[in-house]
Amino acid sequence: MGTHYNGTRDEIRTIDAYIKLQRSADATAARATRHLASAGLTFSQYGVLDILFHLGPLPLGQIAEKILKSEGNMTTVVDNLERRGLVRRERNERDRRVVTVSLTEAGQHTIEEILPRHIQAIVKEMSILTPDEQETLSRLCRKVGKQERDENDQQMLVEELKEQQVR
Repeated sequence: MGTHYNGTRDEIRTIDAYIKLQRSADATAARATRHLASAGLTFSQYGVLDILFHLGPLPLGQIAEKILKSEGNMTTVVDNLERRGLVRRERNERDRRVVTVSLTEAGQHTIEEILPRHIQAIVKEMSILTPDEQETLSRLCRKVGKQERDENDQQMLVEELKEQQVR
């Protein structure tokens, strides 16, 4: 189901695409992360473990940036992981305001156990698309997410602006 908004053709097309993007992302994430519940993890908790596994110890603020969550939300997520013994916090000795989070041995074991299942769940979800479609989707999502325009888009935008100025 698309939008019920009664706007211009461009607005309706854009809102319809946005709704489909959101619904697709939500449905895909729900299916691909279902297995995390069996490990007693939320998607955000998994994200913290995954980032620490791949990048090593990081300040709480950097973890929040990478997961696209607020520092307040990340504090709660890390509190819960710490309570389970999966991560530990350490204050930076030079700057006491900075708290670095790292995996414990139990956290390392947990992410090593869950990661292969998570990868397989994502591969299964994305297998509906051909490799070329996956690459196209990846490029379009990056473009929308980062608001990046490639050179062709920028040239077209410049031409459109010139035409509007002439009118």
